[in-house]
Amino acid sequence: MRITLVKKVLADGSPCAKCHDVEQKLLEKDQMRFIDEVLVADERDPGSAGFQLASKHAVSRAPFFVVENAGGRGDVEVFTVYFKFAKEVLQPLENAAAAS
Repeated sequence: MRITLVKKVLADGSPCAKCHDVEQKLLEKDQMRFIDEVLVADERDPGSAGFQLASKHAVSRAPFFVVENAGGRGDVEVFTVYFKFAKEVLQPLENAAAAS
């Protein structure tokens, strides 16, 4: 499984408030260890890696998570809501890590 977090930087160069809040939750709960890559959708650069991934998956909000090979099925799931992502993806990873 590979997890990518995409966060947004606003046109004035400041971080998106919601993205900052989600990143803080990930850090506080020690969940960043499960994130393989962090990409930035920079409003000043429509060709930024984060905007390219957003376009590929037809996502118009940030932050969002792209989970590749979810459940070993070789598919891709996109989550735009942190709490749903945490429940469906991170919680099982945390449980597995605690069990080993």
